[in-house]
Amino acid sequence: MANWIHRSARLLRHRWAEGQLGQMGTPALIEQLTHAVIASEFRHTGQVRICIEAGLPVSYVWRGACARERAVALFSKLRVWDTEHNNGVLIYLLLADHALEIVADRGLACHVPQQTWDALTGKLSAALSTGHYAEGLMQALADASTLLEQHFPCPPRTSDQPRRNELPDTPFIAAH
Repeated sequence: MANWIHRSARLLRHRWAEGQLGQMGTPALIEQLTHAVIASEFRHTGQVRICIEAGLPVSYVWRGACARERAVALFSKLRVWDTEHNNGVLIYLLLADHALEIVADRGLACHVPQQTWDALTGKLSAALSTGHYAEGLMQALADASTLLEQHFPCPPRTSDQPRRNELPDTPFIAAH
């Protein structure tokens, strides 16, 4: 009985969070994040994708899934793994749980251990717990960009060479 009550309460929290998605999906914030991703990708050859989700789908909540599991599923669904150098990064924000996850593709993961990503997301927990989601996302992007610059620096290019862009720069807002 207690397990059912816990699941039901979590489900209500995840559905209630959908009201917060409107605050995160404002055109100004989406534009700010988009420009930040573009600026980041000019400094390295990696590809960054931001995903914001209010709450987990019902099936995830009911079986007790965590934000990390959903982030890995969206990493696949959004094809972040499908970049030429296997150096894509997904920055996933789950509003209902105040959780931020970073999933790095295998090309970057062989240079940066999971503990480093966990430490980055851990230091952002204070911003997220107080509802400073935009600041948390911008810091996560800056931290991921720094690591991508270290391991996948952008080669010199002439002004007429366009940057290679394999993934959309606009954040993905997951709605149910």
